[in-house]
Amino acid sequence: MDSFSDDSRGEKEAATAMRTEHDLLGEGAVPADAYYGLQTLRAVENFPITGITLSRFPEFIKAYAMVKKACARANLALGLLEPEIATVIEAACDEIASGKLNDQFVVDMIQGGAGTSTNMNMNEVIANRALELSGFQFGDYARIHPNNHVNLSQSTNDTYPTAIRLSILLSYESLVRSMDMLCYELKQKAIEFSDVIKMGRTQLQDAVPMTLGQEFDAFYVTLKEDIERVRENVRFFREINLGATAIGTSINAHPDYASLAVEELSHICGLDMILASNLVEATSDMGAFVLFSGVLRRVAVKTSKICNDLRLLSSGPRAGLNEINLPPMQPGSSIMPGKVNPVIPEVVNQVAYQVIGNDLTITMASEAGQLQLNVMEPVIALNMLQSMRMLTQAMTVLSTRCIRGITANRQHCRELVENSIGVITALNPYIGYENATRIARIALQSGRSVTELVLEEGLLTLDELADILKPENMVHARRKNEFIGRGRNEG
Repeated sequence: MDSFSDDSRGEKEAATAMRTEHDLLGEGAVPADAYYGLQTLRAVENFPITGITLSRFPEFIKAYAMVKKACARANLALGLLEPEIATVIEAACDEIASGKLNDQFVVDMIQGGAGTSTNMNMNEVIANRALELSGFQFGDYARIHPNNHVNLSQSTNDTYPTAIRLSILLSYESLVRSMDMLCYELKQKAIEFSDVIKMGRTQLQDAVPMTLGQEFDAFYVTLKEDIERVRENVRFFREINLGATAIGTSINAHPDYASLAVEELSHICGLDMILASNLVEATSDMGAFVLFSGVLRRVAVKTSKICNDLRLLSSGPRAGLNEINLPPMQPGSSIMPGKVNPVIPEVVNQVAYQVIGNDLTITMASEAGQLQLNVMEPVIALNMLQSMRMLTQAMTVLSTRCIRGITANRQHCRELVENSIGVITALNPYIGYENATRIARIALQSGRSVTELVLEEGLLTLDELADILKPENMVHARRKNEFIGRGRNEG
């Protein structure tokens, strides 16, 4: 029993072992086995805001580690950093970029200080892992220091926005792939439903016939064109202010440092990064985020509209449009037996609303910059990365768990066309607008069919009507039959 108690005490002491570090505000205790340090711990205490920590966005951590590695290489090339220190810093950056230390990035994504807490979380983790690789104790900053060595020639104000931009460049292809998958599934349905005649609607009223394939092809085209919009606008993130340091004047940096750091970053990430021509402007301007977020908003709006249509077209099944069937995903009600809800379009609608809200946040945060810096970059980063991730996931789910399994109620769609007064529009070129309007009014009031009334009044023959009103002839542009005189019985 005593032995068990001793072991328990030992485990408890090991679990609560602390080390002491100091900063501008004094000393503080940090968990002995933590790779982060005191400044990170202060940030954790100061910003318990969203519960969404840096570790939730590994692509951002990877990008920041790449930035730090590029800076270390530039400093080494300029003779500013000792080779042995540069080597272990680079090794630590490589490990972080691979995801090995993600759990050490504990600062909330939303924070005061324009991202300084994020930068210091990165600096401290790199420094302590570099110390460990060198055989030294955590916190032995006299040997490898978070600021003096890891952050050499740098500022939060150039490394943080560079890392945000790079993380978008590294992850946007996932969004494009999910968009492309959704477009593919929509196109497949457009082909499958190319012969399904249905009623088109405007203002939720019967309009003119079309095919279900045409409807799905429109969904395909509207999203397909935005893949190019994403690619066109993401390129603006290649322009970075690395080397600008505090406000764009490159204070504390070697004259050749900025160009070297950007060149090294390009080699590390495999992308052609560009040093901004005006570093003061690049340090304060958030225009690229506003532009790209606007594209994401546009994608969200279009996708949400498609989901609105899917929900409406599948409504019923007995008392709605019931033109298509969505694949059943789960029981829909705790009180109504047999009810199945369109849960996938519903969740995608909600994602779209979130992305639209995120765009407003990004816009307001971008406008809120003052003088030489925009301190609202943390909320821009969170909302931008969140929008990309949510859209990526939502489109994948919509593709695989909804669009792929949609079926058409072919006979019902055709019956709606045949019983609709909307087919009268096709008779305009032959009996004239006035006659068509009158026939439509009588049909509505009497409940009789358009065909019956036209034949009764001798406006067209049965063969002529059959040709004109054949649904397949009403879904494409078509020359008017020469033997039928326009409005021959008008008046």
